Amino acid sequence: MSRVSIIVVNWNGWRDTLECLESLEKLAYPDFGIVLCDNGSTDESLERIREWARRHQVSFAELDRAELEAGGGLREVKLALLRVGENLGFAGGNNVGLSYALAQDVSFCWLLNNDTVVEPDALTELVARMEQDQGIGICGSSILYYHDRDRIQALGGGYYHPWLGLPLHYGRFTPWRMSGRVQGMAASKMNYVEGASMLVSRRFLLEIGVLSEEYFLYFEEADWAMRARGRFSLGYAARSVVYHKVGGSIGTSSNPGRKSLVCDFYNIRNRIRFARRYHPLTLPTVYLVLLGEIVLRALYGRWDRVAMILGLMMKGASGPELRP
Repeated sequence: MSRVSIIVVNWNGWRDTLECLESLEKLAYPDFGIVLCDNGSTDESLERIREWARRHQVSFAELDRAELEAGGGLREVKLALLRVGENLGFAGGNNVGLSYALAQDVSFCWLLNNDTVVEPDALTELVARMEQDQGIGICGSSILYYHDRDRIQALGGGYYHPWLGLPLHYGRFTPWRMSGRVQGMAASKMNYVEGASMLVSRRFLLEIGVLSEEYFLYFEEADWAMRARGRFSLGYAARSVVYHKVGGSIGTSSNPGRKSLVCDFYNIRNRIRFARRYHPLTLPTVYLVLLGEIVLRALYGRWDRVAMILGLMMKGASGPELRP
């Protein structure tokens, strides 16, 4: 049976993380370990996670970043807690976990958002799909909204529209009971796997590499898929069901007036950065769409965000980083 490392990144979100861990305890798939990367949390996360492991009698050990970089390794534990020490973002936090996992004897790594809850057979279905077609490098799940469990967020992944610079999700908001009507289209149109749940093969990681850390938040999974074009295909395990809270811990919102500054900044910046890197001819239309984003923020009275977007457009998404 293929060994799997489940990689979960936590940043000041221990309540979500513990609920995710509770659901992982109920997985039907027997051969897995959890690699929990704490991205420099400043809340009670570390102690809460330790308490949870003791209470549930989960074999557990910790490493800090210095030990990891010195080649330290943990074996034969169900839960490895890696203290990263700073917020490295989605890609950086996951990459710490991936590096640790690759040093172990694992066939697959499951990158799973900490604000998710999984069905017991979610991992079984992902592994079965990957083993059915060994040309697949990354495989996604059916992702439903945590707070509205009959509504689809994504079926495997999405379609990045180069002329808009935006990701589209076929079937989004469709009732799950009607998903059969759109699953085939979603799978055929998908050109990246949704980052909330990605099963990645060891061969993919060794040949393509880990996530790009140039993005910090957003577009990392699309970049990963682009780097793998022509070498690996993308998969979708329809019966692997994951419920996602959709970024509450980092201030994500579909409402431009309610997005946190950090989320707004990286969403806009990385739209420009990704388009410049992979679809430079589409930049004029991507910028036209961004003018619409400026109008939306002006309507909400968010003039600081208007200035931010204009600055990013003029600088071509270069300039200093913004950290939470």
